[in-house]
Amino acid sequence: MRITVSLIKADVGGLAGHVVVHPKLEELARKRLEEARETGLLIDFYVYHVGDDLQLLMTHTKGENNAEIHKLAWDIFVEVTEKVSKPLKLYGAGQDLLKDTFSGNIKGMGPGCAEMEFEERRSEPILVFSADKTEPGAWNYKLYRIFADPFNTAGLIIDPAMHSGFIFEVVDVYEHKSVKLSTPEESYDLLALIGTPGRYVVKRVYRKSDGEIAAVSSATRLSLIAGRYVGKDDPVLIIRAQHGFPATGEVLEAFAFPHLVAGWMRGSHTGPLMPVPLRYAQCTRFDGPPRVVGLGFQLHDGRLEGPVDLFDDPAFEMTRRMAEEVADYMRRHGPFMPHRLGPEEMEYTTLPSVLEKLKARFVPAEAE
Repeated sequence: MRITVSLIKADVGGLAGHVVVHPKLEELARKRLEEARETGLLIDFYVYHVGDDLQLLMTHTKGENNAEIHKLAWDIFVEVTEKVSKPLKLYGAGQDLLKDTFSGNIKGMGPGCAEMEFEERRSEPILVFSADKTEPGAWNYKLYRIFADPFNTAGLIIDPAMHSGFIFEVVDVYEHKSVKLSTPEESYDLLALIGTPGRYVVKRVYRKSDGEIAAVSSATRLSLIAGRYVGKDDPVLIIRAQHGFPATGEVLEAFAFPHLVAGWMRGSHTGPLMPVPLRYAQCTRFDGPPRVVGLGFQLHDGRLEGPVDLFDDPAFEMTRRMAEEVADYMRRHGPFMPHRLGPEEMEYTTLPSVLEKLKARFVPAEAE
């Protein structure tokens, strides 16, 4: 039996601004997913949040891009918007719902989606990561460290099942094209692309020895769908761990460095990606800093055993302190780059309206 793991998220309304998901949103989502489990549509599910994004983790046997599963998620997002977010006047109610009606697939409609299908191994650890106040390219650095950097992942050297490397599928979100690059031999070509995370996003990672799926991320850029700034993308990521894949500890090691990502306040600033436990999964200072939660599950016949709150550990306290120091350093730049994003990214924020107002006041400059 092949199992599909689907992680679908959306910002459908925040409590006290963009801070956190209202508990009533999660309560209603759990109720609807429990009904779907009772009918047999789902095997299992888990509902959680990071910041103001509602996260629906589901397991089933319907395969990827299944219309029933995607419609279930879409209908939940619409219902919680209409029955909870709007009556409570939550901020940005239905923000990520960019279409009026469901069209058979949730992709391209606003919500983020990562899903993978596989046959369960004898032991199947699944790690899911959800980030808030950043973009899909935020995973690029982490995925490279996990699946291509032997200084992070010892198994690339000493585990025969991983020694031949991994294949990265990279999407150009502007041209809507993708390319597969093999590591380690094409590592430099890979880095040449994914070092520009605003354009090139790692969508999937496969084990080279047998083509088995290892990781999948959401790669949706909301601004490119809507043609305007409607909130940052807040990506999700699923990774299989152990037994021919990087160990759980090797995956988490990549998060011990809070690297700089685009997003933060108004989607217009650079800041550190801070790994936090669920109890800290709310964005406060300057609507941030950008943060990520990680949950670990053990699959058994499609059922989710867990979760383990992976960043609820003193081992990540130093990382959080470093992120706080970096956040403070970046904030002191105020409206100046590199804290504020470059012009190519600001094009999809509210800045163009300010520039348009000033356009008529520009006059030819005198020659030096």
